Amino acid sequence: MEDQELIDKLVKHELKFHELEQHVDAKKATELRRRTLEVLTGKKLQDISVFSLDAERAVKANIENLIGAAQVPLGVAGPVQVRGDFADGLYHLPLATTEGALVASVNRGCTAINKSDGAASFVIKDGMARAPVLKARNISHAKEALAFLEHNTAKLKEITESTSKFLKFKEIQSWVVGRNLFLRFVFKTGDAMGMNMATIATDKAVKFLESETGLKHVALSGNVCVDKKSSALNLIQGRGKTVISEVVLTREVIKQVLKTSPESMADIVYRKCLLGSALAASYGFNAQFANVIAAIFIATGQDAAHVVEGSQGFTTAELTEEGDLLFSVTIPSLQVGTVGGGTALGTQREALELIGVHGAGEPPGSNALKFAEIVGAAVLAGEISLIGALGARHLAEAHVKLNR
Repeated sequence: MEDQELIDKLVKHELKFHELEQHVDAKKATELRRRTLEVLTGKKLQDISVFSLDAERAVKANIENLIGAAQVPLGVAGPVQVRGDFADGLYHLPLATTEGALVASVNRGCTAINKSDGAASFVIKDGMARAPVLKARNISHAKEALAFLEHNTAKLKEITESTSKFLKFKEIQSWVVGRNLFLRFVFKTGDAMGMNMATIATDKAVKFLESETGLKHVALSGNVCVDKKSSALNLIQGRGKTVISEVVLTREVIKQVLKTSPESMADIVYRKCLLGSALAASYGFNAQFANVIAAIFIATGQDAAHVVEGSQGFTTAELTEEGDLLFSVTIPSLQVGTVGGGTALGTQREALELIGVHGAGEPPGSNALKFAEIVGAAVLAGEISLIGALGARHLAEAHVKLNR
């Protein structure tokens, strides 16, 4: 069919948007959907039409009913000095955001870190979770099922690891509520963020449990994962990468770069990040984790919905005996990957290449761990700068200047 004939059918609802690829290639289908929307709405979609991503690749792995792209300004902060188990050097930080002052803020934090001999940054726990809910006949049956799990861990490890050469079984955490079993399967997933890998592996394990125990599969996700939601469980247990990052900021650096004092910054962290967050019953005992994580996630093709988990965590600041400031961030649930998902799209791939972490690492998993350490240092830089701005009473001035 000719282009106009297809558009007419779409306008008349004789053809659905998702059926276009049956008649034309992905790039042409994208154009025709967009032209149809212009007819239906009377609005020109000129800017949406301009993009460089591979439409064929995107519709296979990332998007349905593609019409174009939403562009977000991309800036760079740093470089920042990072010393970790996998990251060791100076790294530029690509940040995609529409919030003026954010890139400048992170950049200033990087300066403070670099003048203080760099940030130590480590991944202390690594495990992606998927938690199905299964239903037993009664509580006695639930108890029997738990015993079966305990005696068949090796078999479940064999079953789950058969689904991917990169997936490694770690453990099963279990909870019983009435006759309901919530089983949290935890895996290492190499350089992938791993949600799909964990889901596929868990599905195969659940089928085995159904056949062997008589448990009834209710839902492959029972919300104890906990995926893309705020939770005390992820704050305590972690999910994805648990990252800590730290720097000792000298009194002179704080005065020179941040225009405040160690005492003021420590006081703000205590009263704002700890007391204020506790009063609000918030799991984000920090100043702006989500700001930096969201900007890096959008730039590098991570799943932006996981920002809600990354926003949970702790900022701490303590005076040293020398009168300097020991400043740290702890991010219990950071979900990042350097392969899969949006990481293969053009601009996202380039952003990861800019950092030096795109693709599979050697050994497997090392690139994702390196990336997590660098993200931890970026979050540290953002916290330092914002707490410093509050101490110097520069926050409003910065936003007037850079975010109008």
